[in-house]
Amino acid sequence: MLDELFSIAGKTALITGGTSGIGLMIAQGYLRAGAKVYIASRKPEACAAASETLSEFGEVHAIPADVSDVAQCQALIDEVAAREDRLHILVNNAGAVWGAPFDSFPLEAFDKVLTLNVKAPFALTQAARPLLDAARTDDDPARVINVGSIDGIAVPRTPTFSYSASKAGLHQLTRHMAHVLAPDILVNAIAPGPFRSKMMAATLDAVGDRLAAATPVGRIGRDEDMIGVAIYLASRAANYVTGAVIPVDGGLSTTAGMTL
Repeated sequence: MLDELFSIAGKTALITGGTSGIGLMIAQGYLRAGAKVYIASRKPEACAAASETLSEFGEVHAIPADVSDVAQCQALIDEVAAREDRLHILVNNAGAVWGAPFDSFPLEAFDKVLTLNVKAPFALTQAARPLLDAARTDDDPARVINVGSIDGIAVPRTPTFSYSASKAGLHQLTRHMAHVLAPDILVNAIAPGPFRSKMMAATLDAVGDRLAAATPVGRIGRDEDMIGVAIYLASRAANYVTGAVIPVDGGLSTTAGMTL
């Protein structure tokens, strides 16, 4: 019974930003769990490299797409629809960050970051709704999983003003979409803390030891930590969960604060 409860075998998933970092972690976890996975990234060479790496774990297809462009969002979904008649899981993971001191923080950073981190997940979910609706069953709804951040929960100590605002906005968008799309599509968010990824590389190189020490569990996130929650939210085990934002940060934002 437990194997069936947490199974995603035979499901089809689309993961944006799936060529590196958290997206790549989730893609590998889904493939190992028996899902068919589509990954998307704006760089064709990154798609090719990630597809080669992931292919040993299962059936994976890579589609180059810049999801900050609404037309490319639709084209991405159209490409998936040309190959699949249903989509069980959409993981909105692609994101951008911008850091600069308050007094010199460029206003165009809000346009770039909010477009990719908030507008794109909405546009992709809107475009994918027919495929998601086709995948749902009475006892297993389709899933949308948005990748937010603990920076949208607690105030970060880095000057990433548009990023923290965008992730807080994505968390609220998750709740709003969950309300509208239930019961056929469940919408939840993961709010990662520090994981080894391209976006976090500079921060971990600079203060990684202090971050680990400040985290109640005493370490940086591992691939399995992200894979576990991503599989849970995509499986029947989470059939009664929608509109949730789940911090995956070792307690950094929820029990220890963000002061380093």
